[in-house]
Amino acid sequence: MNNSYDLITGNIGVLISMPHNGQLIPDDIACAMTATANQVPDTDWFIDKLYDFAQDLGISIIKPNYSRYVIDLNRNIDGINLYPGANSTELCPMTAFNLSPLYLAGKEPNQAEIQRRITHYWQPYHQALTNTLTNMKTQYGKVVLLDAHSILSHVPRFFTGQLPDFNFGSADGQSCSAELIEHIAKLDLAPYSSVINGRFKGGYITRCYGNPAENIHAIQLELSQRTYMNEASAQYNEKKAAKVKEKLQLFVQCLADFAQDK
Repeated sequence: MNNSYDLITGNIGVLISMPHNGQLIPDDIACAMTATANQVPDTDWFIDKLYDFAQDLGISIIKPNYSRYVIDLNRNIDGINLYPGANSTELCPMTAFNLSPLYLAGKEPNQAEIQRRITHYWQPYHQALTNTLTNMKTQYGKVVLLDAHSILSHVPRFFTGQLPDFNFGSADGQSCSAELIEHIAKLDLAPYSSVINGRFKGGYITRCYGNPAENIHAIQLELSQRTYMNEASAQYNEKKAAKVKEKLQLFVQCLADFAQDK
């Protein structure tokens, strides 16, 4: 355990990872960034608040304290593009989602700085993920990992038009069992729209840790921020959030039931 992330341990075989929930930028990095970048506009806002019911279900939670602008925990350190042919952000992003620069001219991180961030921020989070899943597998025999995300409903850089509300990803069926996908597909999420393995099929965490042959099942949810926020002002909307949380609880309970069904 170190101060780059928080880990809350539960008592069933479900772990929720929130890799883009952090908002902090260390001073030595912040001074090289633009004023807009220091406001971390591409954060997966309020994900921890949306899933605040999970602890009562015995679910473990891991979340970083630092922004995805420091280093993206949902990217491969080898720089492999998870969506070939589609626009994507780097391990250490150089531009915001709207393509504006994150760094002042000439202040972009070099390879030595990127490696330092891997060592200090990326590796501790992933070591904790690995250790937690390993311990859960030993204790419970069956594990479900939910990689929880959210994004603006319109981001022309990544997709055209309006994103569906619930975007589930299982790496085209590679990161979790078909049975779990069937359970998710049967959930009543109305009036919200949903898709499985659409634009967002699961990032590095889903693809790396999901291993259904070993009874480790990983699923990503990219939730449209229009379901719980006033997107223009990046403000949490209690009324909207209360409604979508009902559906999130159905989904998370589905994962918990699957994990405990031996």
